[in-house]
This record gives sequence, C-alpha cells and structure tokens, in this order.
Amino acid sequence: MSEFVKMSKSAVIGAANGVMFMTFFGALWASIGIVGSHQLVAPWPLVLSIIMTVILLFGAISLFITSRSMNHTVTPKEREVSKRINQKFGFIFGLEGIAIFLASVICHTIDHFQVFFPIMAIIVGIHFFPLAQLFREKFYYSTGIVMSMLGIISFFLPLNATIGNVTFIAMSTFIGFGSALTLWVTGLRIWMTLQKKLKQ
Repeated sequence: MSEFVKMSKSAVIGAANGVMFMTFFGALWASIGIVGSHQLVAPWPLVLSIIMTVILLFGAISLFITSRSMNHTVTPKEREVSKRINQKFGFIFGLEGIAIFLASVICHTIDHFQVFFPIMAIIVGIHFFPLAQLFREKFYYSTGIVMSMLGIISFFLPLNATIGNVTFIAMSTFIGFGSALTLWVTGLRIWMTLQKKLKQ
C-alpha cells in the first residue's frame, strides 16, 4: 500500500488488513443489495458475493502468511511512523463510525430511513480521501469518488421498481451492489499491487 517502509513486514501486514477490510465491508454492502433485490436474478448475486469474498479472503490470508516469513527488522523510525499511521487511521475510522451512527439516528428520527444507505455510501466515500493521503495510495481517491457518486445517484432513483413479476427496492439494490463492486475492485487492487511489489 504505502512505500514509506519499502515493502517491510509492517507494509505487507497493512496491505493484508486493507484487503480484509474490503472483504468484510464488500460482503456487507452486497448483503444490502441482495436483500433489496428481493430474489431478482437469484441466486447469482449471492454466488458472486461468495466468490468475491472467498477470493479476497484468500488474498488477505496469503499476505498475512507472506508477512510471517519476512525477516525484516523494524527500525525505531519505522515503528514510530507505523504507530502514527495506525493512530490516524483509528481516528478517521472512528469519525466515520460516528458519522454513520448519527446519520442512522437522524434518518430514523425524521422517518426517512430509506435514504440512510445512500448517505452511508457518501460518508464511506469521503473517508477514503484522508486515507488516500495517509497511506499514499492514489487509487483510494477513485474509490472515494465512486462511492460518493453512487450515494448521490441513489437519491434520484425510485425507492421501488418492478422487473417482470419481481418488485424490488431499487435504491438499496443499486447502492448495495455498486458499493460492493467498488470495494471488491479496491481490495483486488491492493492485493495485486502488493504482489507485484513483492516480486520486484
């Protein structure tokens, strides 16, 4: 992910954690899309979700295994830099959680919970911008832009739609699958980029 440690053990572990995050939250967003789709084109969305979760989980585990075989000695400077990055990441992640919680409460209070998922996507998208700077990963800017745009577009979609004989929640289906796909691609990008750097 970041070049500040030039492929040290901590860099590989950081990438593994990144892939794991994309795996978990990608599956979470996919579940929102699956529930909202009301069995539309079932079972393929579930099959795709399982396949991508397994692939990314394998990627994360393989990176963790790779990190364990590395004999890199962490210098005091690298340890201090890693500590600061972890603290900043925790702060950003915490703010994201608080923002999502407040959005949930507000949407429920004003009886417009249907807009919660688009708002959550925008919040998640915004949180990728400081992460891009923190981890020196420009691709995160693209992830943030796409997630935010998915959230904005969702506001203009009808709540419900009908295709054939299936009536589904269009907003949840779009934002769920769109966000899942975005996070899956990001997770694959982290894994593939790290693998390429390890071979250099």
